Amino acid sequence: MSLQFFSDVKPGEITSRMSNDIGGIESVFTSTFIQIVQGIFVFATTAITLFYTNWQLAIVSLLTLPLFFAPTRKVGKARWQIASKTQEKLAELTSIITETLNVNGTMLIKLFTKEMDKSKEFEQINNEVTALGIQEKVVGRWFIMTLQTFASIGPMLIYLFGGIILIYYHTITVGGIVMFVALLSRLYGPINTFANIHVDIVSSMALFERIFQYFDLKSEIIEKSNAIIKDQIEGRISFENVSFAYTENNLTLKGVTLRIEPGQMAAFVGPSGAGKTTITYLVPRLYDATDGAVKIDGINIKDMTLNSLRSHIGMVTQDTYLFNTSIRENLLFAKSSSTEVDIINACKMANIHDFISSLPKGYDTVVGERGIKLSGGEKQRLSIARTLLKDPKIVIFDEATSALDSNSEALVQKAVEPLLKSRTSLVIAHRLSTIISADIIFVVQNGIIVEYGKHSKLLQKDGVYKKLYDIQFKSEENL
Repeated sequence: MSLQFFSDVKPGEITSRMSNDIGGIESVFTSTFIQIVQGIFVFATTAITLFYTNWQLAIVSLLTLPLFFAPTRKVGKARWQIASKTQEKLAELTSIITETLNVNGTMLIKLFTKEMDKSKEFEQINNEVTALGIQEKVVGRWFIMTLQTFASIGPMLIYLFGGIILIYYHTITVGGIVMFVALLSRLYGPINTFANIHVDIVSSMALFERIFQYFDLKSEIIEKSNAIIKDQIEGRISFENVSFAYTENNLTLKGVTLRIEPGQMAAFVGPSGAGKTTITYLVPRLYDATDGAVKIDGINIKDMTLNSLRSHIGMVTQDTYLFNTSIRENLLFAKSSSTEVDIINACKMANIHDFISSLPKGYDTVVGERGIKLSGGEKQRLSIARTLLKDPKIVIFDEATSALDSNSEALVQKAVEPLLKSRTSLVIAHRLSTIISADIIFVVQNGIIVEYGKHSKLLQKDGVYKKLYDIQFKSEENL
């Protein structure tokens, strides 16, 4: 699925469908088939024996069988509705667990002293899940009680009609009647099984429905069957009248047209929410343009395979994500075939090797969930080293040094230099002082590029860029 899907859905919802829903239908596949085969065999052999013994009593025995299936439709529907509600509540429960029992969620809860609130929220939903589970079992109990009632009718009818046949026709003995009643339990056993299987299958349809809702989803990012594989690119990027909307009738980008030459450093500046990040997301097709075309080396990126396109693009995001594993494994995520020499060279260029070497376990140090054991600057430099290992032709850098101290900022800025060198780079600038030397600066406002050019020319225009520059530098001077 596309990034749009994952940004809209709760992570607990996905986890619940992959574990609770699929686990809930497991028994349908693991035991139902064997029960059906076994039930058919027992039913067939018993029915043949009954007809061979006395065909009149055999018919009487079979006449009671439809009574077993009468309540299954109602029970199955009731359990289907309960199962559907149960899975929805389980998804809510999983969402709470996923969001609160990770290190970031736990930290937030502790800082705002919301332990009791979250505990009560969990308890409330957990009680609802428990109540639904009990309700489902209660529905099953009266169903079983009904089946047992019908099962007791059969022997009564056999004794009644068997006695009549014995008295008036003398075609059966008392022993034959007793044998018939004994065999009747073997006849009803498979029927009970079939009725229960029918109810289980109908109730599991609620789980199948939830699972297939995901299977039937169509990704917005579609790769063409005849898509082009580009092993090498120059790195020329162009936007041709590109518009984009996250939600219908609410355009984030409006007719954006731009051109970035190979090897150029292009900076994007503007107020928060202007559309800077959205522009960079369109290049690797994390989202697709609503209108217009995004091209690399003159080729529409929709005509390239996703693997080919993204293999040439590296991204250093503002919120650096690291897996809860060793530094080495986090770096190898970019390129699993990298040697130890490759890793060390990348870390040296990213100005992080000395820090890693100072750690007791070096490159085998586990960074914790989302890299919590590292500082912001250290995570940024690791992210830069990871991107250097990938060695992409196009680099997207969401500059996030504004939140770092001056020493960490200087180290990150030094690490960025080898990353941007001889590569086409798209830099989202939060501090204008970091992009003064950019080859071209695009000023984005309300989803439109209102100005572009070099730093000196933009200052001369006395437009939006000049106002942003004056505001930022005056505030820094005041500090």
